[in-house]
Amino acid sequence: MNRFSTHRAYRSFCAPGPGEISYQVVLEQSDLYITSATDLSQIALERLGLVRGQILGYAQLYPEFLTSLTPVPASSIAPAIVREMALAGEIFGVGPMAAVAGAIAQDVAASLNDRSPEIIVENGGDIYLYSRRSRTIGLLPHPDQDMSLGIVIPETGFPCAVCSSSATTGHSLSLGHGDLVAVKAGSGAVADAAATAFCNLIKDKKSLQSLHKTVNKHLCLHISGVLAQKGEDMAVMGDIELVAL
Repeated sequence: MNRFSTHRAYRSFCAPGPGEISYQVVLEQSDLYITSATDLSQIALERLGLVRGQILGYAQLYPEFLTSLTPVPASSIAPAIVREMALAGEIFGVGPMAAVAGAIAQDVAASLNDRSPEIIVENGGDIYLYSRRSRTIGLLPHPDQDMSLGIVIPETGFPCAVCSSSATTGHSLSLGHGDLVAVKAGSGAVADAAATAFCNLIKDKKSLQSLHKTVNKHLCLHISGVLAQKGEDMAVMGDIELVAL
């Protein structure tokens, strides 16, 4: 069991605040970068192993849960994280694994929050946060460029998730051509599934413009804000406050 993996370059832009530390927790394909008041890596590792076991154990009974690109309903005996992923996939018309990184980030963050009021769990670019102060989340639409833009979350905006999807950056599957879609929501699973679904819809500049109609159906109901980018064109919808970095 290896807790530490290769360095992810974008994490070099992240800096813990006063009285905080950051550390990496890795278990097989899951690679978390956590910021908290104290080192909670062992607790996080144990929780990560638990929820991964729940997801993979359920998939032994229902293999389509891992492979389907369309919604898969969860059985009544499914673990809570599986039900959350399935529901998020159903809302946005994607497979449940489109929600896995955000769901795990939220679950681990929630398990640590009673030990540290300041918790940030980043899971492959999908983030869940608890905080008592304002935070800025950097955006990286192109891996070979520095972060120049960030999303500001005020101290009253927590807990929340900010999850991203890209057809040009990272290893996750995208059926569209968007450079970046970032979604803010209260649920990590919902934000992750929404980011995947919206990025799938971006084929060109025209589809980026028409994304408003789809996003508006979910604003305030399931999500609070969306930023979408393709090339030099960007669309910002809902409650998204941007800042230059």
